[in-house]
Amino acid sequence: MTKHRIAIIEDHALFRAGLCSLISSKPDLEVIGEAGDGLEAIQLVRDNQPTLILIDLSMPKLGGIEAIRQIKQIAPDTKILVVSMHVTEKHLRAALKAGADGYLLKMADQDEFYVAIQAILGGRSYVSSDLASIVLDVYRSQEPEDHSSFDTLTNREREILKLVAEGNANKDIANLLTISPKTVDNHRSNIMRKLELHNVVELTHYARQYGLLVED
Repeated sequence: MTKHRIAIIEDHALFRAGLCSLISSKPDLEVIGEAGDGLEAIQLVRDNQPTLILIDLSMPKLGGIEAIRQIKQIAPDTKILVVSMHVTEKHLRAALKAGADGYLLKMADQDEFYVAIQAILGGRSYVSSDLASIVLDVYRSQEPEDHSSFDTLTNREREILKLVAEGNANKDIANLLTISPKTVDNHRSNIMRKLELHNVVELTHYARQYGLLVED
């Protein structure tokens, strides 16, 4: 039997262990890797090419939304199921636009968990039934948006934008990303120039608007 290779991206170790247990109980599923933040997730995908990723949205270093964007860039065939506590249009919209194939609420039961996984592995989308009305609102309200400025940012610049918006100093960002403070400063200047923003307040608002910040 060919097993589907599943990676779990979740910063809470206890919840991650629960997901591993649920997956391991099915003979056609196997966990091939775990990560506790978005940056680890990117490397995990590069190294292991999983069939399906289960990912939370609220994570350190690189949030789930940006991690989804980057994962879809490097592994477009990998399926992504968001497993989140957030029950809002903002979070659902951001996840789907980033490239998620499904959105499951953490309060879902085991039966729905398996239904969601099988739907996505079968090439379909899945959104928790509790979000049905929100899904309709999302698609009814969709309008063309100008993403030209956001699309000019590199993946590294998006990472730094998120970290700056979260209140991290250049030195802290440099330590997190293993680069020099001068490099962070150069990236920060390029971000503000490209987006025509002038201070941290504007950067924070922009990061939230484009789903880089996921609030609890």
